[in-house]
Amino acid sequence: MTTQSGIETVSARPSPASGSDPGPSGPSVPTQAGFWFDPSCPWAWLTSRWALNVEQVRPVRFNWHVMSLAVLNEGRDVPQQYREQMKLLWGPVRICIAAAARHGDEVLLPLYTALGRRHHLEKAQWNTDTFAAALAEAGLPADLVDAAASDEFDQALRASHHDGMDRVGMDVGTPVIAVGDTAFFGPVVTPAPKGEAAGRLWDGVVLVAGTPGFYELKRTRDAAPSFD
Repeated sequence: MTTQSGIETVSARPSPASGSDPGPSGPSVPTQAGFWFDPSCPWAWLTSRWALNVEQVRPVRFNWHVMSLAVLNEGRDVPQQYREQMKLLWGPVRICIAAAARHGDEVLLPLYTALGRRHHLEKAQWNTDTFAAALAEAGLPADLVDAAASDEFDQALRASHHDGMDRVGMDVGTPVIAVGDTAFFGPVVTPAPKGEAAGRLWDGVVLVAGTPGFYELKRTRDAAPSFD
């Protein structure tokens, strides 16, 4: 069964690649992985939905963190049109950081899901109405909408951003995933794999990312993000 957020619910199975064979007393403690996202990025959204599917079929649990494409592109020589678009990206990341600061990191996933579904699936613009509706869905106070236009939490935003990006270097974007001492950009995939296909991709990503000296596999994207 596939939920509204694109998670195919299946029975969890251990993966040799994730080092999680169940012991005699039952399944082992899940591997902890970090995931850095900007709510505005459609590719990060697809990868996040893949990650949630991975949790269903592999003993992995993702901890959610915020990075910022606006921070990443500060001072860079980018086209004026793109620079104007960057101004709109401050709002959602500021709201996420403010929500986490006030209510704990555990609110990030439901808030990200509420924001991302509206923006990427329903094509809602980043504005006060979108933010307010997402906050209400996530069960968060309505006054957090004010954070979108405030720099009160920008120091915390930059710290979260650099916590993720400093692990992989500034020549990549979002998503960033960290497992133990290994961090990598991606995977960038469309549409998001579900079920055991999600697990197999996870196995492969962890395998290559854990290979000493491995840096990159890449090809030109010839398809737009598909949210099916």
